[in-house]
Amino acid sequence: MEELRIIISGGGTGGHIFPAVSIANAIKELRPDAKILFIGAEGRMEMTRVPAAGYEIKGLPVRGLIRPLYSLKNFGVMRDFFKSKKIVKGIIREFNPQAVVGVGGYASSPTLNAAYSLGIPCLIQEQNSFAGVTNKSLGKKAEKICVAYEGMERFFPKDRIVLTGNPVRQNLLHVKESKPECAETFGMTTDKPVILLVGGSLGARTLNESVLQNLDKIAASDVQVIWQTGSYYKEHIAEELEKKGKPENLYVTDFISRMDQAYKAADLVISRAGASSISELCLLGKPSILVPSPNVAEDHQTHNAMALVNRQAALYVKDVEAIEKLIPLALETVKDTDKLERLGKNALDMAFPDSAEAIAELVLKLARR
Repeated sequence: MEELRIIISGGGTGGHIFPAVSIANAIKELRPDAKILFIGAEGRMEMTRVPAAGYEIKGLPVRGLIRPLYSLKNFGVMRDFFKSKKIVKGIIREFNPQAVVGVGGYASSPTLNAAYSLGIPCLIQEQNSFAGVTNKSLGKKAEKICVAYEGMERFFPKDRIVLTGNPVRQNLLHVKESKPECAETFGMTTDKPVILLVGGSLGARTLNESVLQNLDKIAASDVQVIWQTGSYYKEHIAEELEKKGKPENLYVTDFISRMDQAYKAADLVISRAGASSISELCLLGKPSILVPSPNVAEDHQTHNAMALVNRQAALYVKDVEAIEKLIPLALETVKDTDKLERLGKNALDMAFPDSAEAIAELVLKLARR
């Protein structure tokens, strides 16, 4: 059997890195002999996360465009892009892959452009319901475009689209501990409902302020709250809780290492609407309130959230209204067991449990060509 060599490119955020590593793992499941090389952007998260997952990675000096687009600084950005494309052509010639996968992020563009120019079949994976600029341009060159939402022919050639869903961390599905044991980990009891509020590893300012401004409502409720603040806001929140007093029914941490336990303990999840977070909520059938971040390209988190809201699979609160509305809505919703059951079931109906394997099989088909 011919040696299999695959390049996977992209990163910048966990939302790109988790799917990339999941795809690599699925390829290795199907072909344990496969050699996989990652290509990322120098100084970005993937340069440490990918080696930690057991894969080799090479970095490019590529950066994102600076807004406004007419900024003179973009001359330097474009210079780095063409420099990266030249570097990656050398990497591709040396590694000699049979297929290249792009998952979005700065490094995807020069890597897939270089691969296409060298006649190597390419596949892209678009995590969001509203395609980003990079993937829209790469869609014309990719032979397969794996998407997580219906209606993506707005952005890509219809005949190349495959609905696969987003690969997520599979360990979330295999929690050994029972729900009461998971709740106990966070100092929670099983006789009261649990809300999990998570804003990503760095945190989300609006979500954190929503809690700080509603501590009295949380304290007066018969509800327990697990609050991941994110490392960036850790000190500020500690100071505020020192002044205002921390309710006994509020568990506060800057980082949750066992998200599988946190999800299992929770009856309702409050989250941003990043593609990976939404895919995890669907896979686990978790009822949620989504608060899309307004600080992302093309407002894609709102599009992600509405894909669930329109299927009655999640509730939605605008970022600008969150401080006033989010906590009261959550405290009310978590006690409505019928609504929780309905939201959870509809979310589960949107899940793609075998996403990484489906994408890996497509990659192997391209490679065999």
